[in-house]
Amino acid sequence: MKTLSIEQELKNNSYPGRGIIIGKSKDGTKAVTAYFIMGRSENSRNRVFVEEGEGIRTQAFDPSKLTDPSLIIYAPVRVLGNKTIVTNGDQTDTIYELMEKGQTFEQSLRTREFEPDGPNYTPRISGIMEIEDGKFNYSMSILKSDNGNPDSCNRYTFSYETCPAGEGHFIHTYMGDGNPLPSFEGEPKLIEIPDDMDDFAQTLWNSLNEDNKVSLFVRYIDIATGTYTGKIINKNV
Repeated sequence: MKTLSIEQELKNNSYPGRGIIIGKSKDGTKAVTAYFIMGRSENSRNRVFVEEGEGIRTQAFDPSKLTDPSLIIYAPVRVLGNKTIVTNGDQTDTIYELMEKGQTFEQSLRTREFEPDGPNYTPRISGIMEIEDGKFNYSMSILKSDNGNPDSCNRYTFSYETCPAGEGHFIHTYMGDGNPLPSFEGEPKLIEIPDDMDDFAQTLWNSLNEDNKVSLFVRYIDIATGTYTGKIINKNV
């Protein structure tokens, strides 16, 4: 698979929607994740990321303008022991709760489908990172309608057991802008992951469409110790 420029991937797509990146820093010492949200409507754009425990949550920037919280207010990131869960919806809680009961990442997502927001039927994208005994692996998932057919859910899971240093994968909800919005197609895209968290965050943020970008979260986790550093950038400040 060809390694793509994340900067160009974002700059050439005015509306990738919501996106998840997971990989390993170039020096091989950090497990890396990033999650961004975008919006076309006033309701979608009226959001910020805030810290909540070891994870983050979306909340309304101006509560008086919030019209429908059902698909936009959720916890994108939660931590379960040595596992970090990253998703674009409330399936974060589903994964957390069912894995806590002994189910796998893939099994927990069998209880969920794409979002009920026809005609878009936005895919649910999810990722999980696991660090144990100095080793790091991750999986990514997408649940999507069958070419816009709400009666059929297509489920794809991609697992990466040995992540090479400096590599990662990028999955997002939409191939581009449109009505209805076209769902992501194919495997997660192979991209480069740098060592510097602040530089990576700025590259991502500056590459997202200025009108549509809303919030960005980036976290670098030390594979040896499990300690982490993170960064949140909100358009609404």
